[in-house]
This record gives sequence, C-alpha cells and structure tokens, in this order.
Amino acid sequence: MTHSSRKSHECLWPSSEKRYKSALFITYLCPLHKLLAAMAIKINSFFLLSLLYLCFSLKPHLYIEAADTISANQSLSGDQAIISSGGKFKLGFFKPGNSSNYYIGMWYDKVVEQTAVWVANREKPVRDKNSAELKILDGNLVLVDESKTPIWSTNISSSKSNSVVAVLRDDGNLILTDVANSTPPLWQSLNNPGNTWLPGAKLSYNNVTKTKQLLTSWKSPNDPAPGLYSLELDPNEKQYIIRFNRTEKYYDTGPWNGRIFSGVPEMSTNYIYNFSYEENQNESYFIYSLYNDKIISRFIMDVSGQIKQLTWLDSSNQWNLFWSQPRQQCEVYAFCGPFAICQESLPFCNCLDGFQHSSETDWNQNDYTGGCERITKSQCGNVNGEKDEFWMHPQMKVPDNPLNVSAGSAAECESTCLNNCNCTAYAYDSSCSIWDGDLLNMQQFSQNDGRGRSIYVRLAASDIPKSKSKKGIPIGVSVGSSVAVVIILGLLFVVYRRRRRHNIGSGKTVEGSLVAFGYKDLQHATKNFSEKLGGGGFGSVFKGKLSDSSVIAVKRLDSISQGEKQFRSEVSTIGTIQHVNLVRLRGFCSEGNKKLLVYDYMENGSLDSHLFTEKQSDVMDWKTRYQVALGTARGLTYLHEKCRDCIIHCDIKPENILLDAQLCPKVADFGLAKLVGRDFSRVLTTMRGTRGYLAPEWISGVAITAKADVYSYGMMLLEIVSGRRNSEYSQDGKVKFFPSWAARVVVDEGDILSLLDYRLNRDANVEEVSKICKVAFWCIQDEELQRPSMGQLVQILDGILEVNMPPMPRSLQVYADNEEHIVFFTESSSSQTSSQAQSKTSSTASQSKSTTESTSSRS
Repeated sequence: MTHSSRKSHECLWPSSEKRYKSALFITYLCPLHKLLAAMAIKINSFFLLSLLYLCFSLKPHLYIEAADTISANQSLSGDQAIISSGGKFKLGFFKPGNSSNYYIGMWYDKVVEQTAVWVANREKPVRDKNSAELKILDGNLVLVDESKTPIWSTNISSSKSNSVVAVLRDDGNLILTDVANSTPPLWQSLNNPGNTWLPGAKLSYNNVTKTKQLLTSWKSPNDPAPGLYSLELDPNEKQYIIRFNRTEKYYDTGPWNGRIFSGVPEMSTNYIYNFSYEENQNESYFIYSLYNDKIISRFIMDVSGQIKQLTWLDSSNQWNLFWSQPRQQCEVYAFCGPFAICQESLPFCNCLDGFQHSSETDWNQNDYTGGCERITKSQCGNVNGEKDEFWMHPQMKVPDNPLNVSAGSAAECESTCLNNCNCTAYAYDSSCSIWDGDLLNMQQFSQNDGRGRSIYVRLAASDIPKSKSKKGIPIGVSVGSSVAVVIILGLLFVVYRRRRRHNIGSGKTVEGSLVAFGYKDLQHATKNFSEKLGGGGFGSVFKGKLSDSSVIAVKRLDSISQGEKQFRSEVSTIGTIQHVNLVRLRGFCSEGNKKLLVYDYMENGSLDSHLFTEKQSDVMDWKTRYQVALGTARGLTYLHEKCRDCIIHCDIKPENILLDAQLCPKVADFGLAKLVGRDFSRVLTTMRGTRGYLAPEWISGVAITAKADVYSYGMMLLEIVSGRRNSEYSQDGKVKFFPSWAARVVVDEGDILSLLDYRLNRDANVEEVSKICKVAFWCIQDEELQRPSMGQLVQILDGILEVNMPPMPRSLQVYADNEEHIVFFTESSSSQTSSQAQSKTSSTASQSKSTTESTSSRS
C-alpha cells in the first residue's frame, strides 16, 4: 500500500512518511495498552507510560488508512481535509464567497480559485468548523454540528460494520463503501448532485420509481442552499428542461437525435467532450466524458438560471465559459424577480419607477430573484388617501398570463384596473389586459422592436413624478404662461437645431483625432439605429451619416461593465492605432450604460459576403483574394509587432475583415477583447460562426498568445481558397471538413487547383495557391510553437521567404482516421458555420523544423 505525503494542515494524515510509519506502528501497539499496563511492574514503567501517552495523543489518527479515506470512528473537523488519490479533489470545511457559514464540500485541489462542486449540508450550515465533525456513525457518513446534533447524513440502511469507510475518488465521487465486502458503493455523491454535473456522472430519470435527479442552482454565490432554478430529464421527449421553482418550464435542450440535443449545436464540438444518451428498462440518462482527462471542466446549473459548461485556464487562473443556455439572460424566467425590468446589458435588472430593491443585500450579491417592492404602499381602499395613478412604460415585453377584460377604451380599461385593488397594471391595444399580483418577466425592448407594448403600472400618487401632478392652475395665468413658454421654446429649438447641425459632424475632440459623440447625436445620425449592417458577440453595427455627409458605422457595444475613466482610456488607446489595413476608429460615445464606437464606413462590407455569396457577379477573383490575404496579414503584424503593447485580436474570421471601395482589406474589432475584459470568454463562445476559427489553446487552458490569431488566420486562408465554409453538411447528412481533404492534397503534392473555388474555373496562379495552402497548414499546427509569426507570413506572401512543406496537423490526422466518428460544430441556420478538430490525446508533439528555410531576398 502506498500513501501520498500531505501537509498537516491540508490532510488528516500526518505530514511526513516517518510520522505515518510511527502512527501505523503505534496503531498496532495501542490496542495492547491494557496488557502493557498490567506488565508495568516487570517492565520499565517510565517507558510504558511514555508509550501509553503517545498512543492516546495519536488517537485521532489511529484509524486513518489513506489520505483519501475517512475510516470508522474517525472524525474530520477544523482545517482537516482528505484529498483524492490523484490530487484532483479535496473534501473539507469551506466558506463560500464572503459567507460566515461553514459547509462540508468538495472542490478542485489544483484550481487556485476555490470552486465547490458538491456540498453536503446545503441547507444547514455550521458556525464553528472546529466543533463540528464529519464521521462514520452506525454505517453512515454523518455531519454533527457544534452541539453534536446530526444535521446531515448519507441516511442509508446498512450494517454497522467497522469496515464501512468514505473514500474520495479522483472523478469527484465521494463514496461510502464496506471494504469487507466487494459490493457496489452503499452511497455515492454523484448520485446526489448539487449544482455541478461532473464528467462521468449521470443526470437520470428512474423509469421504475418515476423519480428524477435534479441539478439545482445555489441560492446565491455566497449561499449553496437550493435556489430557484433546476435542470431535469424529460424522458418522454428525450430532452433536458430547466424549471423555475421546480414548476415553471422556460427552456429545453431539444430532443436527442442520436448525436446531440437539437437545441444545443455546441455539443457537436466533440473533440473535447464525448456525449452519449442511454435508455433502458430501469433508467434514462445522459452522460459525458472528456477526451483529454487533463482538462478541468464542469457543467453547472448557475445562479443566473442558465446551464453553463466551463473549462479552467491555468494561464489566466480563471474559468472560461464554453457555452451557456439560454443564450440571453432575459430568457431566464423571473430572473429579475417581481416589479423589475430585464435588459440584455449590464446591469441586467432594474426596478420599475416607483419601486425599490426588496433586499439590498441580495442585490449586492447579484441575487435579483427577490425583485422589487413599492416605495409607497398602494392607497387602494384608503378613503383618506390620494387615489392611485398609473405610470406608463413603453416598448416593454409585458408579463405572462394577463387577464383579458371587456373595455371599449383605454380610459375604461384604466378604470377597471383602478377599481380592483388586486390589479397592479394594465395594457390597452384595441383590447384590455390587466394583471393581478406580482409582475414578472418584464423586459425592455429597443425603440424599433415591433414586439414592444406600453404597460401602465399602478403607483401611489406620491410616487408619480411631479410632471404628472394634476393640481389645478388659474386659467389666466396658465394661458399667459403657456404663450410665453411656447415662444421661448421655439427660440431655443432654433438655436439648438443650428448647434446640432454644426456639432453632429464634429463632436468633441479628445486625444488626437478621436471624437466624443453624444448618444442623441448618434441616434440621430443612424436614424434611431434603423439600418443594421450586422452584429456579433460584441454588439450590433448600424449605418449612419453625419451632417458633413460622411458615412459612418456605429457599433453599439453589449456587456461593457468598465467604469467611465477606464473605458475612455482603453478607447483612446485603440484610437491611436492606425494602419492602412486596420479599420479606423473615429470616435466613441460613453453615457452611463450606453457605450458606442464610431468607425469609418466600409463600402464593400465584410469578406464573408464576397466569399460565400451565391451571386456570380460578387465572386472575388484570385488576384484580389491574394491581396486580401496579404493585407490582412500586414494588419495583424502591425497589431502584434508594431504597437507599444502586443494586441491579440482573438476573433479573426471573414466577418471581421472589411473591404473599402477599392477592396483593400481592413481588420475590424481589434482591441475589443481587452475592452470586454473578463466577459470576453462569454462573448466569444456565444458568437455564432466563431468556434471554427478558435485555436486549441482556447480550450486546453494554456496561455493565449498572438499565435492564437495565427491559427484563426490559417483557417480563414483555407476559406479564401475554397470560397466556402470549412465545414459543411453533404446531401447524405455527413459533415465535409475541407481542411482535412486539403491537407492530404497539399502533403501528397496533388492537384492544388482542385482546392480552388470552383467558380473561378481554375483561373489562378498555381504557385500562389500552393503558397497560400502551405502557409495555412503551418498556421493551424496544434502546437503554437510550430506556427509562424504574422511577420514571417507577410515575408512569405511578399516572396521574401520560402515556405517548406508543412506536416499534417495531428487534429486533421485524427479526423482523417476517424472521419465517420467525428462531428464538427455546424449551425445550418446560419451562414457562419464553423468547425474545428482537436486531437483526443494531449499535446505532446515536439517543435518541428522551422517554417522558413532561407531569408534570401528575391530580385
């Protein structure tokens, strides 16, 4: 038997091998203490007393068998913990977040950010971890509090054998087993999940007892008590559903189609996860595993009401969000609680006018489920008080389950609600709808969203803004004042319009040529954001026109939580970066939560519209494609090597390469990854069409460098050659992965023009096509050290350096060998389909020979 050495403050076992051997020796001697005492007359009494003292002083460790085990009559308390044999998981007392309570929980031992994956006493914390104990008692694992009262137990009927032990395994499963019998575990934590679903675990439905396992969110980041959101299996439809308060269904994964859940296309990215759905007479369940067990990944039912898949990045010491569902926060049922409005930007939740946070403590902990409460109680039924009034909220998603009543006008609808003390709001659109009780799931839509309705919310008269006051004013004074006000307002309007026309094209210069625009100016320039050019993970882009007739592109950013000073500083830095192959930033707007960037408008749109178009007239010829590839490489070289600090783009793809009137390529969206900061992982992984360009290190957790952009650039080069997405569905339903086929052609020195866009009719320079393909496969090597820099690529494309024959990337070799078993990420509803293969094995290849062989200049 081997035993891992652990620090004494981390494990129950003593800190050294010597102490272990001593304790083991004494373990055998101590049961003889009575016999030894009886022999004390004949043997050195001082030695025996010392030995007996040692026995009793080591008694807490007498029954420990290993660092991952709690044996019979052994207790765990204070800072003591057990660690799984491979060192992956740790079990002990912990405090979540800034809570003052302690819980018995399991967390990753090698992750610096303590992340609990299972909690025993979710609903019954302890205050003093030194007095509480976790121990084997009557064949069960039991937690007793400070008063020695059991507050949690495995609660099974079993023999009271002293051979029952609890073992923490390397898969994150805490099991209770009888080591004297080779029977299955008596109890296991994977069958009693909390908010985390670990690889190898089931989330099942028992077809015999008709019971289901639930994955239940925490109440808040500081409180692991069961929250309001839960995930469960629907065996009839073979899908998973999320419910609010165990009853209200608001999301489903779509049915299992034998490969993936139809509503979760991200599951197709199975170079990381291996998914399977099992169904038999006893149970139905879904299970997943990792191809590379060195990756640390978890699936959670988050406090946000979303299910999330996350992987740990050692390079940045943070969790990277791989995907989440529902995609939009406001799709989560009652996320903001009653009498609150949800919006798809930070902060997500705000109280309705006339309402306040029901619990400031909860809101400060990002727990919004308690919602808002009235500032002043309704005066309905109070004969001495003022009557309630209504406050209008336009462009709203109204609450569910309205009560339709008969009313011939808006005034009659209002009166109906006013006369009913339970009525909290009404809406009138040719018919009358009223709501009783709490108002849930209200969402603020944009001004041009056709789904928006006006809803009138009941308030105490004292909470209505003063402009709504109905106090009387003498008629003569009112008329005279009105005339004067109209004249003054007219004059002010004329002056305002003149200044507006002058300022809207210039704004206020803040550092060089960068301009600070007002939100209303940009709203006017874009005709209230009516002409949308496109959108992505960072936000939507709208076409606009300034008063000087210059055309602009306005990007309205989402999920920017930076402060005003930091945002302006970052934007100013981006504004100083100018290159012929980079889109120029003209200005910005920062007013509260409204963050916008103003760019030069590119007449010919993005590269994808020219590569993947169905119009023959819009197809780009080879010469232009080559220049686009070269210009893009020059722009990225400037970002990587010429700026004061290296700027990693993080999202190179055809959609982010814009073309001006002369089809000169310009890289867009550079610097935005830094603007979004920690939220970028969420933005990046929820963007459609991005994943096919992601380098393997995004998932494996190693440091992200400029070589990640090189990988994305290589994947884009292959699409420039073929004129199609790298992964496409064929008529027989299989996925065609172009890089795999192209790699074989290049490595085998086959017909290189067979890879060319068929619409070009082989009209291209063979040497250039070959060069582009070789460069592409050097770019998408699995090991980033094997990839060239962007500066080297420019030299190769310029003809200064020669490029060698690249080796086939291992991930493509895996696909070639297992073509029928590997599925790549594809969204057939979007032109932005993506794909990427990744080796099932860990990265172990050594750096190959250099991409370049000579640096002699061509004449």
